[in-house]
Amino acid sequence: MRRLTLFFLYITAMTACITSCVDEEEYADNPRGNFEALWRIMDEHYCFFEAKGKEYGLDWDEVRSRYSVQMSDNLTEDQLFEILGNMLGELRDGHVNMYSAWDVARNWSWKEDYPSNYSDTLIRKYLGTDYRIAAGMEYRVLDDNTGYLRCKSFSTAPGDGNLDEILLFLAPCNGLIIDLRDNSGGMLTAAEKLAARFTNEEICVGYMQHKTGPGHNDFSKMEEQRLKPAKGLRWQKRAVVLTNRAVYSAANEFVKYMKCCPGVTVVGDRTGGGAGMPYTSELPIGWSVRFSACPMYDTDRQTTEFGIEPDYRVSLDNADMLRGRDTIIEYARRIINGGTAEDTH
Repeated sequence: MRRLTLFFLYITAMTACITSCVDEEEYADNPRGNFEALWRIMDEHYCFFEAKGKEYGLDWDEVRSRYSVQMSDNLTEDQLFEILGNMLGELRDGHVNMYSAWDVARNWSWKEDYPSNYSDTLIRKYLGTDYRIAAGMEYRVLDDNTGYLRCKSFSTAPGDGNLDEILLFLAPCNGLIIDLRDNSGGMLTAAEKLAARFTNEEICVGYMQHKTGPGHNDFSKMEEQRLKPAKGLRWQKRAVVLTNRAVYSAANEFVKYMKCCPGVTVVGDRTGGGAGMPYTSELPIGWSVRFSACPMYDTDRQTTEFGIEPDYRVSLDNADMLRGRDTIIEYARRIINGGTAEDTH
């Protein structure tokens, strides 16, 4: 027998990194024991059961019954991993993963089931060869005096000096495009740091809760998420954020923040979502399990787990692509240069 210990580990987005552990029941390191341990971890600590039940009828007890009959003492580790991974896939959550030495169980339907609305070939054409790079972000001035900033990850937080230099360089532009497409997230602190350059006053950008007990609806009261303006240079002109279904997690939160900032428009496809702060645990077999345990909401107290709608939904057009044009970038350029939504069609 092996004691299952549940670790709650806040990701680096939290202002203080908190780790705690709670002793749980003992589970055998066999297929049945690992199945029961995994189901119970999720049952007591996953945060979106109610939302997923309303969205597509998820019934976690029914899931347990359906997968329990697949357990057998003679399952290989490969077979066990596949079955448990399929069970986790029922949650349809990109923050829910199981890690073995040879694979990662995942459900990426939030992006894989939709058009990408992104072409790296087109982005390379818009950037050219003389673009600048700072803190992993690529930027330049387009030929109509529109600033363009490609932000493909929040895996590291940009320095204040980096952001000052980027905004100073782009300051003469008519407006700024922030291309967030295919940004699957990273650190919330990085997303907050960039968003803080687009507000001149402290604003409420949403709410969050914490799990307080094993029940599916055991949560703390909603607490405000507040965005404070940066002390350095701040953008004062129009800004357009470009999104697609691969915008997820911290990048999804960035879109939520930016929709609260003045002069910002979101263009593209609905984001992929990912509004649960991930925590980790471990099964008796030694496989690591990650799951959403801390839900976040928009300013209307609605979950953004299923994504955020853009202000204008725009898709890449095949005819534009053949001409070397990115439909979504061109739409944003017209908005920045004073066009209306009708003008962009």
